[in-house]
Amino acid sequence: ARAGRPARIIAKLNSLVDQDIIEKLYEASCAGVKIDLIVRGICCLRPRVPSLSENIRVISIVGRFLEHSRVYYFENAGQPDIYLSSADWMPRNFYRRVEIAFPIDAPDLHDEMVNEILPSLLDDQVKARALQPDGSYVRLRPAEGAARSQAQLHFRERSRQTRKAAAELQAKSAEKLIPIKAKREERRRA
Repeated sequence: ARAGRPARIIAKLNSLVDQDIIEKLYEASCAGVKIDLIVRGICCLRPRVPSLSENIRVISIVGRFLEHSRVYYFENAGQPDIYLSSADWMPRNFYRRVEIAFPIDAPDLHDEMVNEILPSLLDDQVKARALQPDGSYVRLRPAEGAARSQAQLHFRERSRQTRKAAAELQAKSAEKLIPIKAKREERRRA
């Protein structure tokens, strides 16, 4: 960001309490990195504080489904890297547990995360609440005339469509197969 190249961090997790990570996020914000944090539970970082975290936005999405996904997006000079992880950003996860984080290298999955999943989460205006500098939360509302966006409903509908397409594909494949029992009966008649 200091060199004028695109830099961004998006993190979706359940808890953010590790002081070292929070300080690094503050440093990145001061360097001009745009940071979006989707933290469902406790968040010890204070966003939108002038000269400290003015480039950091924190939202919390609590809906019908309890989500446990942890997604980390790091863009450096326009090159985004995405990781999925089991760990929240907490000292116990970094120092006292065995956790895993792994990159999303498959181009189709990478594109899906960048173009659909993360934008859906960041655009939620129904269940999302924005963390304020004083630690309070304010409900997000869509701009006047804009469509309401709810990430969990979007994902549920997408899942329904995927299941339907898979069932149709399976049905087409099954039509091409001749059951073994039918083949045996056909041979007996011949």
